[in-house]
Amino acid sequence: LLDVKHRIIGSKVVSVGTATETLAHPREIFHEVIKRGATRVIIAHNHPSGSLEPSQEDIALTRQLLKGANLLGIPLLDHLILGNGEFASIRQMTDLWSESEE
Repeated sequence: LLDVKHRIIGSKVVSVGTATETLAHPREIFHEVIKRGATRVIIAHNHPSGSLEPSQEDIALTRQLLKGANLLGIPLLDHLILGNGEFASIRQMTDLWSESEE
């Protein structure tokens, strides 16, 4: 959760999953963003396997989050995948952000 100058104002665990999956709905994610008064957001989740490749579910969720972010006027700055002490940026790995601007 970030302010207008991209400073961290908080963080929140929205979902805890199993070794192979978790369910996080944009509704729960944006509820916390709005409740805390954030004006920017970065989403992150871990891959217990250590793989930093986004799954099809990761891509689908990111698309939904971008649509919600655009509708609410709260920019989604990135969706990060964490694994083995490293991270990958879905924003840098895909064209989803440019697709959502169309």
